[in-house]
Amino acid sequence: MFKIISLSALLLSVSTPAVCADYVQAPGSYLNFTGSYYDTSFKGTFPGFTTRFSFDPAHLADAALDVSILLAGATTRNADYDNQIHSTAFFSSKRFPQALYSSTKFRRLGGNRYAADGTLTLRGVSKPVTLTFTWSPAARPVLTGEAIVKREEFGVGSGALVDAGIIPSDIPNEIKVATRVMFKPQ
Repeated sequence: MFKIISLSALLLSVSTPAVCADYVQAPGSYLNFTGSYYDTSFKGTFPGFTTRFSFDPAHLADAALDVSILLAGATTRNADYDNQIHSTAFFSSKRFPQALYSSTKFRRLGGNRYAADGTLTLRGVSKPVTLTFTWSPAARPVLTGEAIVKREEFGVGSGALVDAGIIPSDIPNEIKVATRVMFKPQ
């Protein structure tokens, strides 16, 4: 009898997949970007983004993170910069209205810190990008993270503006993206 119960318990534990908790973005979330142009730093925000997250720190192989970013809403709150970031030399937001980020794997970094390795698709170009983040699963779950995006890999700030010398080649290539996503269970 003991062998039958033990075998049943073993089969049940092997055949039951780990299930991550599913979350959707809640109000109070933000997605910002910072960079520099000549000696001036700038900060912008993507007010139109949505995030779906499946996560359980004990089952990272089953976790998933998907973010859709509406590029047309991006703003630096500077009219000159905003006109440029929506142009064909930067986001080309009329031709490419959204950017997408999708995780491919997760890694534990220690404590409540993790890394989501994934693919960012921006301007029709897909490249690997890693988001490092902290996870606070309290009553109101929060993901706070950062990623570095190398704009030239996606053709952002390139083309005619570089050729004409409007964007000099010594402008930093790295754009820092920071996010704080408030979640609610799905």
